[in-house]
Amino acid sequence: MPYRPNPRRTLPVQLNALQLTGSIAFGLWLGFLAIALTCWLASRLLFSEQLAPVAQAVEQLAKPPVVAQPVPDIPPQSPLFDQYEENLRKNEQQQRLDQARSATRNLANPKCQFWLQQDQNAPSEKSRANVLQFCD
Repeated sequence: MPYRPNPRRTLPVQLNALQLTGSIAFGLWLGFLAIALTCWLASRLLFSEQLAPVAQAVEQLAKPPVVAQPVPDIPPQSPLFDQYEENLRKNEQQQRLDQARSATRNLANPKCQFWLQQDQNAPSEKSRANVLQFCD
């Protein structure tokens, strides 16, 4: 067998820089997209059961707690409840009258002094109402 040297064959290759750059960028973008999609699917499949309690805890922390209003044991129509409300109103009014009597700024107010004296001498609903109106 005679030795035959391989003649060099030339392949015509034309390089277009714009096409080459675009192909590389598109390949990188597709690779990134494939990696991101794979990671997302893996996390959904592997960690969904393990992270469920954590997700519930985060949801509970995100929602503000609902404060339940205390419900009185006595129905609102009962006489005991009405008496309780009346006592609360009287105590509040008494505290406001005591504050009006002890406030030093009411010493310079003649109308307040008059109604304080009236309430002390002859207490009535009118005198209490006027004390609360004219005294700070």
